[in-house]
Amino acid sequence: MTKNQTTPSPERLGIAIVGLGGAVATTAVAGTELIRMGDQDTTGLPLAEFDHLDLVDYEQIYFRGWDLFEDDLYAAAANHRVLRADQLESIKPALTGMRPWKAISNRNYCEGVVCEEDSKGTHRELIQTIVDQIHEFAGEIGGRVVVINLASTEHAIDISDDIYQSVTAFERALDENNTGISPAMLYAYACIQEGIPYGNFTPSRAADIPALRKLAAEKNVPVAGKDGKTGQTYIKTVLAPALRARALKVRGWFSTNILGNRDGEALRKPGSLQNKIGTKGDVLANCLGYPVEDHVVKINYYRPRGDDKEAWDNIDVDGFLGQPMQIKVNFLCKDSILAAPLAIEIARCLDLAGRTGRGGVVEELGVFFKAPMTSDGREPNHNFTEQHIALMQWLEDDRQAAPATAGPQASQSVA
Repeated sequence: MTKNQTTPSPERLGIAIVGLGGAVATTAVAGTELIRMGDQDTTGLPLAEFDHLDLVDYEQIYFRGWDLFEDDLYAAAANHRVLRADQLESIKPALTGMRPWKAISNRNYCEGVVCEEDSKGTHRELIQTIVDQIHEFAGEIGGRVVVINLASTEHAIDISDDIYQSVTAFERALDENNTGISPAMLYAYACIQEGIPYGNFTPSRAADIPALRKLAAEKNVPVAGKDGKTGQTYIKTVLAPALRARALKVRGWFSTNILGNRDGEALRKPGSLQNKIGTKGDVLANCLGYPVEDHVVKINYYRPRGDDKEAWDNIDVDGFLGQPMQIKVNFLCKDSILAAPLAIEIARCLDLAGRTGRGGVVEELGVFFKAPMTSDGREPNHNFTEQHIALMQWLEDDRQAAPATAGPQASQSVA
């Protein structure tokens, strides 16, 4: 595959997923197959009603990706128990025929969900393998590819080190096989270097480090992230602005979650949990305009629940004349049922950005994330309504833009 090959039809989109065998990814694959078969409508897909936008049709989406476990997607989906039995059986042939590529395993970054041995090879060798697999996928479908990271959360990293600050320092660290470079960063770098749009649905540090943000801007490659805003934080970014609009003073906000899926298992490790709490905890002061001293966020792994997550919020507010009131929210949800459609929509939007020549951090996708990336690292806006308006305005503007004949990634795909 070379940079001079013919640009493919814009009708087919491949989504290469890091963590293909996980609950969110298998749900996304299964849901797309059910839509393609006509057995499922588009409920839960927030951009489905806007069919006038220049987004790839759901029926034209195909999946490949990487995972630490070798199970085919039927076995993986059966294990996660998100889908109904009849849904799973109806797409068994399609899921059985899909097996992931071997993902990068590194115990220094994710103790909870790893292989028996860490991946062998230099950073550059691992990156080249990722690039080759993406190009192979593009050739198989005759279309473009977007990469979405749905892997388990990596340990928190202090990114003040020089290797994360500039492209030159980061690439030197790659050449030296510096242990400060995580698997998520390797995937992100591989994509940006090859002009492949990249979205990070996890709390892991990846394209949001300064070096990779700069590289994405230099190469005009669309990137977005991080950590999908699906359940409790989504509700928080809706409620908090409403409380502010009514001048109700929030004195305390206690949030706790229980979940028992693979994501929850990874979050049992303190380093990974620190990353997750960080992305969930930043939104409240942003939405209210003031810090809440008693803002508590807890996440607990509780195996019997599986993917059936439960989130509790207790909100203490003061109203007129200093009178105290309470709001209590109990959200019982299926984590992957909320997350999978967002991952699909992020991929469709990143693909549109690539086709219209929009590179660097696509800030308008912030509505999908707990810790939205910004082009210069400034604090993002977390207000859900304002984020949604920004997304729709961007999509409408891009609909009117002339299709780009060569987004940075499209020109490398196979006809």
